[in-house]
This record gives sequence, structure tokens and C-alpha cells, in this order.
Amino acid sequence: MTSRRQRWLILSHAFNMDGRAASLTVTDKLRYLAQAGIEPVILSAVTGAQDKRFEHHRLLPWGPAALRFDLRHLLARHLGRGPAYRVLMLLISLVLAPFMVLEKLLIGLRNQWSWALPAFVRGAWMLRRGDIDLVYSSGGAYSAHLAGWWLKRWCGAKWIVEVHDPMVFPGRAPANRDERFQARLEGLICQHADLAWWFTEGALAAAQARHPVLRERGIVVMPGAEPPLRPAIYTPGPVCVLGHFGSLSDSRSLVPFIRALNHLLAHEPQWRPLLRLEVYGGAIDGPAQKLIDQHKLDDVVIPMGRLEHDPATGLSGRERVVQRMQQVDALLLMHGEGDECEQYIPSKLYDYFWARRPVLAYTHLNPQLDRLVREHEGWCAPATNTVAGAAALRELILRWQAGRLPTVTVPPISTADAVDEILSVVEVAKISGISKL
Repeated sequence: MTSRRQRWLILSHAFNMDGRAASLTVTDKLRYLAQAGIEPVILSAVTGAQDKRFEHHRLLPWGPAALRFDLRHLLARHLGRGPAYRVLMLLISLVLAPFMVLEKLLIGLRNQWSWALPAFVRGAWMLRRGDIDLVYSSGGAYSAHLAGWWLKRWCGAKWIVEVHDPMVFPGRAPANRDERFQARLEGLICQHADLAWWFTEGALAAAQARHPVLRERGIVVMPGAEPPLRPAIYTPGPVCVLGHFGSLSDSRSLVPFIRALNHLLAHEPQWRPLLRLEVYGGAIDGPAQKLIDQHKLDDVVIPMGRLEHDPATGLSGRERVVQRMQQVDALLLMHGEGDECEQYIPSKLYDYFWARRPVLAYTHLNPQLDRLVREHEGWCAPATNTVAGAAALRELILRWQAGRLPTVTVPPISTADAVDEILSVVEVAKISGISKL
């Protein structure tokens, strides 16, 4: 470390977007970086809120598709979604439509790619001014990594990379221009980043297999989560309440749990009035809802919707979610059934650990995830094995009936732990010569 405070340029497209995992992963780290003597300077999209703690520049993208998307967000925030908003968006759409068609034909990438252009220009100006020590790209949206690579290539920046999601889907070749571009960008990260980390052992192993040049510059750093600001008390009730928090989709569906639940209740119908699943966040995914309707489980599986800011208590939506996590009997984690599951862990797991309630997880091909859940006194079952899933649920209910559900005492994984590991590895890389940091 130098005697003056180091200034790190943080590139994060989704920075400070309330409730988004891609945002929380980096936003929560900043105060710990500041405590360690790092001065963060953030470049983000305009879709996140302005951060008043640090130097924060919110940039509009330069491509027409992303520009339309971000302007829609900005105008809705300032005007609402009334007549003025609709008229303005119609005019903007008419003006941008031909350019959006050209962008699609000529480039063919996800619309957020073009945010990399203003991020590179602003970042290059800062680097040439001489007051940025290191570039840290975090995503999520790969435009942050694209801008980071350009700053490394054209400005000689020291560049560290946080890869949230697999950039190459396992089990198949890249199917379109966007996927091929992501695969090439992963190669550039592995070849040129001074340090890069993935969130899971499976994702790192896959990247190293594709790009052996990565070697010691690639590591695993679990993102962790922040402790609850307002702890809540768990009080058992007459019904065993499971809580599922977070988004659901066809690829991360409630279906494995619904199958297990139906199998269990077919053998133990007397448990039906004793069990309830509360689903918080988005809607129940379509395939799961069909099963719920088919097996008439709508009295057991209850959609609770999204928890928003509560004016009466002053709690934000996120704070209410964290509070409710601590109050349910157990927490349900759905992982998915696709090949990509071996390379990712739902970020919600780290919030679950802070709730100190046991986790019931339906997982797929991810030994690291299974190990973490069991280490924190939870239950795992393969998402594709209905009998095993029902057995895990049975064990949970029996423990609840006996009053022996654990209050988990295993230390959770914190954001502070992640930052300490990053700073430690950066320092080791400097000393050992692993990279040019």
C-alpha cells in the first residue's frame, strides 16, 4: 500500500440498483474498501441511484437500444408513467428505431454493451489525469469488463475483474454473436487481467480449463452478504412456514419443490394443514404454477408478492425481506436443473445464512453449494430426485414437530470477508509477482 489513499475506478453497470444481486455484490463492498484506505470512484449506468458517499458518475450508454431503455427509466423516475411520459417515449422511440435496427444488424450484442463506450472514455480521461491507481470491473453486465479491457489495452491500466456469472454456458457451443462475444471477452480477461475472481469453484475450474494461461491469477472469492441492520426474533408457531425469497423462472423453478411436496403429502396427508410455503419477490414461475393448480396446492404455496418500503416502520423493501427471513421456520433455495448450475450459487444463499434459519436446498451438480448448505446445518436434495426431495422435506418437518429446528450458529460469509480476501490477494500478487499490480 502507498502512503496516500489509493483511488480505485469501479466499473459496475448495475451499481446501486435496489434489490439487484449484481448491484449488491459490488455496492456493499465499498464501505469496507474505504475503511481499508481505498477511495472508490464509481462509473455506472443511470438506472442506479446516485451514491452520495463517494465520487460517482452515472453515464448514459451511446447505443440506441440501451439509450432508449435508460431514458425510459429516467423519465419514469422524474415524470411518472402518465401522458407526458408516454408522449416523450413515443417520440424517442420513433427517432431511435432506425438506429436500433442498424445496431441489431451490424453489432448484434445485448443492448447494454454500448455502456462500455462512455465508461471507457471517462475512465481513460481519469487515468491520463494520473489519479487512478487501479481499475476494478464488476459484472453482471459484461459491458463493465469490456470497458475494463479497453482501459487495460489502450491506457495500460492495472485491471482486476469480478465475474458474477459464467460467460460461457457449459454443455454447448456459443449459439449467437452475443455468446461468441462473451466467450472472446472471457479469453481476454483470462489472458490480460492482473487478477480475476469467480464466485464458485465450478466457474473458476471451467474458465481455467478453457484458458490455462489464467493460472494463479484466477481465484474464487465468495461474495458473502451484509448482516441484518435490524435483527428479528424467531418464534415458532402452529404452522411450519418455509420462505422462498428472490426471483423464479423456467430455469430456476419451484417445480422440484412442488413435486417433492406433492409426493410427501400423498404419503402424509395429515401434514397438509401444518405446512406453508410463502413465496416473496416475483411471481411463481409458470411451470410451477401449473403443478400447483394440478395438485390443488394453492392453500400450501402462497405468493406473497414483493415487499416494498413501509412508511409506517421506515423499513426499506430490502430490510423487510431480511427481517422476514429471520422469522420463518426454514428457508427454501431453488438452484435449477441446467448444466450451468455447476458453475453458480444463488447469491440469496449468503443472505439466508445471516438469517440464522436452516436452509432446505434443491440443488444440481454443485458440490460446493451442497457443502455450504450442510456446513450451515441445512438440508440438500438433488433437484431431479423427487423421492430424495420429499425425504429432505420430511426430515425438516419432523425436526420442526420435535421443536429441534436449529438456530444456526455457524458464522455466515460476510461482505467484509470478501473484501479482506480481495485486498489480501492483491497484496500477495504485488509481492509475489503473480501479476503486475
